[in-house]
Amino acid sequence: MNKPVRRIAIFCGLLVLALMIRDNWIQFVQADELKTNKNNRRVTIARYSQPRGNIIVDGNAITGSEQTGGIDFKYKRTYQNGEMWAPVTGFSSQVFGANQIEKLEDPVLTGDDDRLFFNRTVDMITGKGKKGGDVITTLNGKAQEAAFKGLGNKKGAVAALDPRTGKILALASTPSYDPSKIAGAQDSKAWQALQDDKNQPMLNRALRQTYPPGSTFKVVTAAAALENGLYTDVDAKTDSPLPWTLPDTRIDLKNEGNIPCKDASLRVALQWSCNSVFGKVSADLGNKKMIDQANKFGFNKPVDTPVRAVPSVYPKDNRPQNAMAGIGQASNRATPLQMAMIAAAVANNGKLMEPYMVDKLRAPNLNVIEHHQPKEMSQPISADTARKLQSIMETVVEQGTGKSAQINGVKVGGKTGTAQHGVDNSGNPYAWFISYAKTDNGSPVAVAVVIEGDEETARDDIAGGALAAPIAKSVMQAVLATEK
Repeated sequence: MNKPVRRIAIFCGLLVLALMIRDNWIQFVQADELKTNKNNRRVTIARYSQPRGNIIVDGNAITGSEQTGGIDFKYKRTYQNGEMWAPVTGFSSQVFGANQIEKLEDPVLTGDDDRLFFNRTVDMITGKGKKGGDVITTLNGKAQEAAFKGLGNKKGAVAALDPRTGKILALASTPSYDPSKIAGAQDSKAWQALQDDKNQPMLNRALRQTYPPGSTFKVVTAAAALENGLYTDVDAKTDSPLPWTLPDTRIDLKNEGNIPCKDASLRVALQWSCNSVFGKVSADLGNKKMIDQANKFGFNKPVDTPVRAVPSVYPKDNRPQNAMAGIGQASNRATPLQMAMIAAAVANNGKLMEPYMVDKLRAPNLNVIEHHQPKEMSQPISADTARKLQSIMETVVEQGTGKSAQINGVKVGGKTGTAQHGVDNSGNPYAWFISYAKTDNGSPVAVAVVIEGDEETARDDIAGGALAAPIAKSVMQAVLATEK
């Protein structure tokens, strides 16, 4: 071989080597970056080239796929009762991406998950199109319907759990939206209308919105009093003068109405929701002990369901603000899921199970590729404390402010709350109710409901017992009916 030809051969060899290095670099180093690049339409086109797998509730699909007749996107996502299920499913859009379960479980739903390799291989050999797997949820369809219909045109949220396992049984948020209306390539106007809506219909209030929990938090304050030995007998008198002045101030912490709060026992104080008693309990325990107790229930850290819930917050604060936080005011903020977790821990004899809403992931051939096992999250209170709290929460429903949650033949425990907010408490308050129902097999359901007061509702008519408790009752009844 002469010298010029040899040089050309070497040069061509170097070009081939460079091409191979570049090709491998792209495939193995830059693959993920290119796949997630917002300008890479091929990934989106591939995602909607075949029907997605489905999200399942009670054995039935609440999602689907329909042909579009388009060239790039052959299928688009559809939803059954989209508004009701949006806080669970999230959305999957050809233009705007996805969120919640649709995003977190996208590899399974599209069939790209590595655990579906066998299915993809078989489909390739047999010439069938790629199929997505299914996400089987823990949700209870009747409970979700009761929660959604109960909220109606009110702004608010409901979270319901099975205290024994942590399964999320209902997760409703209103106002809501229909994900089907933003699923296609031509739905930009519908998307923009949702972004511009001042009522934030796309906000998942059950997981992503925190509220002052008001008097429902007094369950945690009572737990702190019992766990720290401040009081041991829920029927003994407490050291609670009336009036009681907030620490380091000249401001008396007032109670709502003429109720028996002077030196009231924890039972009577919870029954009638005495601010002065629980404010003083929080002050006597101090900020650190109150934070420690709140943290044991899940405050001050995010919770993955797998959709992430924002952290609820019990704050580091000065003495008067800590007293107010002990009655669910000041900077105390909680999600509805967090408050349902508190009721669930009490109902489950002090054991808090990790909340979750995805039970199984299933391959197209119906083989289960993942099955979630219930996990204990913490033991925020002892079994003895839990039994004492159950006793006084049941008094709230039987003889106190939560009577509207009573269910014939069922033991129900609960706590009402009316949380003030706004500058100088100028905003209409939030109506809260947390509860659980018990059967011979333990407690199958714990519920938290919050209603945001609106301008059309008279301020004096906004109360947890009147607005939120009936919704919690209907959700509990729906779950109890499926337990039989």
